[in-house]
Amino acid sequence: MTRKIIVGIVLVMVVVGGLAAVKTMQIKKMIAFGATFTPPPETVATAIAHAEEWQEFLPAVGSVTPAQGVIIAPEIAGTITEIAFESGATVNKGDLLVKLDTSSEDAQLRAAEAQVQLAKLNLDRTQKLRADNTVSQAELDQATATLTQSQANADGIRATIDKKTIRAPFAGRLGIRLVNLGEQLDVGKGIVSLQSPSPLYVDFSLPQQDLAQLQTGLKVRAVCDSYSDTNFLGELAVISPELDTVTRNVRVRAQFENADGLLRAGMFVRVKVELPGEKSVLVIPATAVLSAPSGDSVFVLEPQVVAGKTNLIVQQKIIRTAQTRGDFISVEDGLKPGERVVTAGIFKLRSGMSVRENNSVVPENSLTPTPPNT
Repeated sequence: MTRKIIVGIVLVMVVVGGLAAVKTMQIKKMIAFGATFTPPPETVATAIAHAEEWQEFLPAVGSVTPAQGVIIAPEIAGTITEIAFESGATVNKGDLLVKLDTSSEDAQLRAAEAQVQLAKLNLDRTQKLRADNTVSQAELDQATATLTQSQANADGIRATIDKKTIRAPFAGRLGIRLVNLGEQLDVGKGIVSLQSPSPLYVDFSLPQQDLAQLQTGLKVRAVCDSYSDTNFLGELAVISPELDTVTRNVRVRAQFENADGLLRAGMFVRVKVELPGEKSVLVIPATAVLSAPSGDSVFVLEPQVVAGKTNLIVQQKIIRTAQTRGDFISVEDGLKPGERVVTAGIFKLRSGMSVRENNSVVPENSLTPTPPNT
């Protein structure tokens, strides 16, 4: 019995040893295969860094302000007896907007005009009597002063009536009516806003280092989200003589004719101040740039010869970018003309990795892209 047990144990040990030897051989083969395994190349899209002539400009964001814009309000309190405009209407200078109750002033004016007539008659009689030396010079002076005072009283009442007859101070477009017929208006209460649609100003700020390139008369282009397909053309009109002491920015103002009336006061716009002349820049698609806290970089394709066979590998390069224009970005340093950069698939790459080039499904890049509204 003991002999059978020993034989069984020996057989088990032989089987286990055989299995261990087989597994050991399999593991060694797997390790050897892993050491010689080369992963298949990643498929990427590429583009060639090339030089272009770009119009230089200074970008900024600004706000549209009217050349003339006010909230119409009364100088004298009163009750509205007439409203002569509609919300959103276009008016000319001098058009009647609102009339306040002037019944009391009208009565006072009639009395004042009667006093003027009486003063004129008294002055005429006094002048005739003075010519005959019937009255003194003092009486003539008194009659003259009385007439002047009566006329001044009448003019004061007329001025009050004029102030209660509220007219458009300039031509423009009205806003929403803020008052109603019969309402008692206090001094300074808003009646309606009046904005002159043309011309309009766009106010924005630029860094101190751009000040030397600025001069009035430069072309300025503006784009707003409301009309993304429209470029509004204006010119630089004012450069502030002082800088903001906190930001060290200089405030500037561009003037736009706005003949079509599309721009509205208060709009947010993106502006570009066009500088004279063009500059040669090195351009690549913006999708080729990998941004990181340490800086921007690109992956550049390089040929590698292995065992007589030429493969493509990528090397990561740190670059310094400048302006972005449409789908492209300019590179100031770190890249040379003619180098081929990866534009799609950059997030799965590392330096030295083998790649395969495929540009069959790459969308076309443009300086003025017009993506569909989704």
